[in-house]
Amino acid sequence: MIKIFSPATVANVACGFDVLGFALHTPGDQISMALNNTGRIELHDQTPYRLPLTPEKNVTAVALQSMLDALHSQQGFTITFLSKIMPGSGVGSSAASAAAAVFGANELLGRPFTRPQLVPFAMQGERAASGTAHADNVAPALLGGFTLIRSYTPLDIIPLPHPPLYATIVHPQIEVRTSDSRKILRQEVPIKKAIQQWGNLAGLVAGLFTNDYQLIGRSLHDVIIEPVRALLIPEFYAIKQAAIDAGALGCSISGSGPSIFALSPDEATARQAAQAMHAHFDRLGIDSHLFVSPINREGVKIMENEG
Repeated sequence: MIKIFSPATVANVACGFDVLGFALHTPGDQISMALNNTGRIELHDQTPYRLPLTPEKNVTAVALQSMLDALHSQQGFTITFLSKIMPGSGVGSSAASAAAAVFGANELLGRPFTRPQLVPFAMQGERAASGTAHADNVAPALLGGFTLIRSYTPLDIIPLPHPPLYATIVHPQIEVRTSDSRKILRQEVPIKKAIQQWGNLAGLVAGLFTNDYQLIGRSLHDVIIEPVRALLIPEFYAIKQAAIDAGALGCSISGSGPSIFALSPDEATARQAAQAMHAHFDRLGIDSHLFVSPINREGVKIMENEG
C-alpha cells in the first residue's frame, strides 16, 4: 500500500486559459492505494466532503480506468481518500485526485508509463468533472513547476523554467462550479483582445525563462476570461488591486475561481498580499482561507510505502 500526496494547482495563470498552470506545495490531496484481486476499483472516503464513491461518477476512478483500459488490464485497486482539496475551490481539486490515482497505479504496476504519458489519463478525470479534458491543472500536478500545453492535438506539454516565486491563494467561502464557470465564457473573441492576450502569454513565458520579475508582472493580465469570471467574485478588482498594492507582481483568478492567486518574488511579499486580500474579504463579511506556497517543482509524490 502506498500513500500519495498530489498538489493543488493554479490554472490559466491569468493570460494562459487552458494552456498554462503551476503546482503548489499546499494545499493538496492525500490518498492511499493498494492492489486488490476483485477486478474492481473500490473507493473509500475519510474526508468531510461526501465524495461520490460510484466509480463511474468519481474523477479518480475515471482517470484510473482510462489507464487500465490502455494497459488492457483487469487489475483491481482500493483507494481511500484521506484528505482532500475542497471541491469547487478553483485550485485543481479534481486534477489532484486524477493525478494521484494514475501516478499511484503506475507505481504499483511497476511504472509502465512515464509521468508525461500519464497526463492523458488524468485528463479523462477532468472531462468527467467539467466536461472538458483540459490539462492545465493535471500537467503541473504530475510534472511539477510551470507547464505550458502548446497543443492538445497532438498533446505537447512543455515544462517551463522559472525564477523563485511565491504564490498567494485566497479562497473565499463561496461556490463557483467549474462546469458553470465555463458555460458563461464567450465563444468569440475580438481580434484586438486576442492580440493583447497572446502578447501577454508570450511575455509571461519570456519572463519565466529570463527571470525577469518586471516582465512577469506586466504580463499577468487576462483581457478575455477574467472580465467574465470576475462577475462571480464580489469586489474582485478591488481585491486584485489590494494584492498589487501590497507588492505582488500580479493577481488574477485561479482556474475557474472563486480562489484568487497572486505571484510574488519572495515569501514576505506573498504574505503581505495574503493579508491585504483576506482583509478585504473580511470587510465584506466573507470568510476566506489563505495559503502561501513556493512553486512546487516536484509534483505528485509518494508519502509512504507500506508494502
